[in-house]
Amino acid sequence: MRVLVVEDERRMAAALQRGLQAEGFAVDLAHDGEEGLHAARHGDYDVVVLDIMLPRLSGYNVCKRLRAEENWVPILMLSAKDGEYDMADGLDLGADDYLTKPFSYVVLVARLRALLRRDAGRRPAVLAAGDLSLDPARRRVTREESPIELTPREFALLEYLLRRRDEVVSKSEILEHVWDTYDTDPNVVEVYVGYLRRKIDVPFGRNALQTVRGAGYRLAGDGG
Repeated sequence: MRVLVVEDERRMAAALQRGLQAEGFAVDLAHDGEEGLHAARHGDYDVVVLDIMLPRLSGYNVCKRLRAEENWVPILMLSAKDGEYDMADGLDLGADDYLTKPFSYVVLVARLRALLRRDAGRRPAVLAAGDLSLDPARRRVTREESPIELTPREFALLEYLLRRRDEVVSKSEILEHVWDTYDTDPNVVEVYVGYLRRKIDVPFGRNALQTVRGAGYRLAGDGG
């Protein structure tokens, strides 16, 4: 899923980007509050990681403005401040979670996944299409109750397609959400769709992952 990291410490921001990408997230960076606010307003993000002490506009103000505009993207605030009043201020302004620096990277990833699961109506805890299921929290995929091993990129691709099941999704949309770029050769999507088919469909005699010629791909909601 797409994550916006708003962090002015560039080495930390780059480390977060690399780590989250390794977990299958697509990650954009912003290095000050105004840039982060603009990105959060206009980008299709699933969650925002927002530092508090930012140049130009504080994380508190970014959060406050987004909520005033009824932008309800989940926000996890990061701060070097560990006082209970600082945490309360962030949550009162509309943040969904708060993590103090230094933090455990394992805990950060777990908190992000918890935020993605929190809206049960939009983000069910387990995604399914027929007997194909994906559990984002446990990083587990099964078909006919048999486990399927996927690489982080294959997992991210399947998760995105399951969240959009029965919809036609273009290569450019997949590149934006799974590869975090428009510049990658679109043929890489076709390659990974092929990898995924050979794992989730071919061994089970199914056709869930369908090519819609000239438009993109669709994952059948009935599991094919």
